[in-house]
Amino acid sequence: MWRHFAANALTFFIVALFLVAGVVTWGVNEYSAEGPLPDPVCLQVAGGSNFRRVSEQLAEQGAISSPTIFRLGVDYSERTDDLKAGSFLVPARASMEEITDIVTRGGASTCGTEVVYRIGVNRTLAEVRKLDPQTSEFVELAEFEPLLDAPRPPEYEEVRAEADTTYRIVVAEGVTSWQVVQALNALDVLEGEVTDIPPEGMLAPDSYAIEPGREVASLIEQMQNAQETFLAQAWEDRAEDLPLATPEEALTLASIVEKETAVPEERAVVASVLVNRIEQGMRLQFDPTIIYGITRGQGLLDRAIRESDIAGATEAELHGEVLYNTYVLDGLPAGPIALPGRAAIQAALNPDATDYLYFVADGSGGHAFAETLAEHNANVARWREVEAQRAAEAEAAAAAGESDTPDDEAEPAEDVTAEGE
Repeated sequence: MWRHFAANALTFFIVALFLVAGVVTWGVNEYSAEGPLPDPVCLQVAGGSNFRRVSEQLAEQGAISSPTIFRLGVDYSERTDDLKAGSFLVPARASMEEITDIVTRGGASTCGTEVVYRIGVNRTLAEVRKLDPQTSEFVELAEFEPLLDAPRPPEYEEVRAEADTTYRIVVAEGVTSWQVVQALNALDVLEGEVTDIPPEGMLAPDSYAIEPGREVASLIEQMQNAQETFLAQAWEDRAEDLPLATPEEALTLASIVEKETAVPEERAVVASVLVNRIEQGMRLQFDPTIIYGITRGQGLLDRAIRESDIAGATEAELHGEVLYNTYVLDGLPAGPIALPGRAAIQAALNPDATDYLYFVADGSGGHAFAETLAEHNANVARWREVEAQRAAEAEAAAAAGESDTPDDEAEPAEDVTAEGE
């Protein structure tokens, strides 16, 4: 009898073991299998939340088939304590395993509402936008200029009150340290005020995720540390035999490259022109250095460059001496004239090997480069023809009552070196 009972018990145990193994296998497969979600959704994970609440949210949104299996899978993978707060885009058909990875890996939120403050050369713009999970594209809700004394759009005030709104500050290449400080001081999402302007060129243009209430001084320090770190590494990796004695001179040259072209593939070529002119003892003769000498980076020059500016008279009159005007100075100006980005710094320290000494706009957004003055003069003549044609077209459009190109989209005036006149 006992043998019979033991045999039955063993059989029951084996069957139960197989059943448990089957359930475990099924659960593991369910956890890693394609999910039921037909379209992407935005999952909001509040600060202080836990995986029980998240599993219930996911079930309500139709993203998972079983909250229990989801939580068991998280426990088994030992990620229970790794949940991050934020707004996360859950793709269609995402498995529970993939969703776990999305909400535990950290980093910037991937959906929801965000406010982006863009500090540009001509203006600072705040954009309020929300990611549409269906298209994975941002939909603009509102925009305004923070530096203007005007009421904020109601959409901005609404998202500022939402706990899961994310914030970014984007500093464009080519702005000045003064422009960055003025813009940051005007942002109501930041605290404090900075009065001392960091050395020109020493803030890294980049995108910075921020939290409301962050100190302006702390963000400035982060930007400065980032630029110092990258410049030091780029200086170590520089090409040989450059006519640059210090990293500061490299930063100065990079700032001129930044102001002279926005075409990525041209940066190293423009840098080669500067290096070639320095090595041959030619003056650089670039208009942005004239402008910086007059403004010191504090805003835009609201007039055309005059002959007296080219001669250095205005800079000397305003500041006592000529420090930046490369039509008058030999070699590099006294310091950077803007914030160069990483690509411009790399180009300055690793220029292309060319014999170019001149360049001028070619009418397509890029430049025509030349080795000789005769070639350059021919390029200048073609550019003048383009300018004349555009002026005639603009005049005809104005006469017909058509709107002209918006000021902030117009192509900037190009400098032509004195040798090319």
